[in-house]
Amino acid sequence: MPELPEVEVVRRGLERWVAGRTVEAVEVLHPRAVRRHPGGGADFAARLRGETIGVPRRRGKYLWLPLEGRDLSVLGHLGMSGQLLVQPEGAPDEKHLRIRVRFGDDTGTELRFVDQRTFGGLSLHEVAAGSADGLPDVIAHIARDPLDPLFDEAAYHLALRAKRTTVKRALLDQSLISGVGNIYADEALWRSKLHYERPTGNLTRPRSAELLGHVRDVMNAALAVGGTSFDSLYVNVNGESGYFDRSLDAYGREDEPCRRCGTPMRRKPWMNRSSYFCPRCQRPPRVES
Repeated sequence: MPELPEVEVVRRGLERWVAGRTVEAVEVLHPRAVRRHPGGGADFAARLRGETIGVPRRRGKYLWLPLEGRDLSVLGHLGMSGQLLVQPEGAPDEKHLRIRVRFGDDTGTELRFVDQRTFGGLSLHEVAAGSADGLPDVIAHIARDPLDPLFDEAAYHLALRAKRTTVKRALLDQSLISGVGNIYADEALWRSKLHYERPTGNLTRPRSAELLGHVRDVMNAALAVGGTSFDSLYVNVNGESGYFDRSLDAYGREDEPCRRCGTPMRRKPWMNRSSYFCPRCQRPPRVES
């Protein structure tokens, strides 16, 4: 699923092409694409018509389009295959087009939500009470992400120590830190020389700060090249794939030599996913007897 860099690439594209435009009409072409909107497709289309899109926002992996002058936002769930594309109005429909948003201007482009697997969707939500960032109420529990200027490193370190879990589980816990998924967790752990099963309870403040620095570094590097695209499903608003997958040091490199020491990389099943690591650079924690 897309992680922070991929979602941020989409957010930047929407800011360029959609912000400030007024919705003229909405077509909901598949009911599952609005299943998280309680009123259904007709209500979603009617309530969005005539509204002006503000500057798109993001927290971690979550993306939303605020509506100007309203305490209301369109929350985008990309799921496993969702795409928000800006296309010329006359362009042929994509095979898996689910929602079309037309605007009342002469720009000549429209916003399309395309989703092959229909796990994603769009929905309207009220802004969470007291949220200075305009967070939709359904994601008010999501923590700030490591690229957020207001991310509290000291609080994060204390939360890690108190959580009494393992380091990769903590990186994927969106209530502690948002935006990190399986790919960038493995990359940051490889850079930090930490095994994914390392307990958080014994992480020192300098060690957790080093890990956080590597999380930021790998995400910024991915952002610079459009994110990670292993297939044609992860694209920006113009349908272009990122190519950070060419620079990955850990994820997907089973049996390939570690770029640091040359030892063959390993893959282990982990929480219905996989963890990629170097058995020499990232030694597993000792089991206490």
